[in-house]
Amino acid sequence: MNSDRLAAAALLLGALTGCSTATGNRPVAVEAAAPPAVRDLPYRWTTGVAPRAHKDMIAAFGKVGLRPGDFLWATTVPPGGDSLVVVDLLTQMAYAYRGDTLVGASTISSARRGMVTPLGNWTVLEKHRFYRSKKYDNAPMPFMQRIDGYGIAFHGGANPGYPASHGCVRLPMKFAEKLFGLTRVGSKVVIEG
Repeated sequence: MNSDRLAAAALLLGALTGCSTATGNRPVAVEAAAPPAVRDLPYRWTTGVAPRAHKDMIAAFGKVGLRPGDFLWATTVPPGGDSLVVVDLLTQMAYAYRGDTLVGASTISSARRGMVTPLGNWTVLEKHRFYRSKKYDNAPMPFMQRIDGYGIAFHGGANPGYPASHGCVRLPMKFAEKLFGLTRVGSKVVIEG
């Protein structure tokens, strides 16, 4: 990670740690610094593993100290550009980009032991503001965004602080709503970790 990027990340982290932590699906307002851009990072990953500079940025944001169910969202989102969602199963975090700008970061809950949240490069295939699971007791899946043919999706749900889902990526409800508004069918998704 270059020194400019480190400085931007440090500035944002300083601004975030000075704010009160978000709880109960309320975002932390980020007004002191804009999220760092990732202009020089390629989004055409063939292995499903992000470039080293992106991993450094994820590590920096992982140190913000979000509690389960917390998230961050930028006060302004660029009006243009493709959306990208990056999920890190190891740190149980999701990152939302508009164009080359990081606009949100959130805790998640992915697949529990014995279940699978699939790694790799995906695309949002289907979106519904409210949906019910066809596999798991008609369970509610608000702000559902399906990424594969087997029913794996992003959606609002419980975030206990550890992997607990049947395979979906559960997001804090307000973050799921914001992400739903940011993406479109065809938006790219990378799941790593």
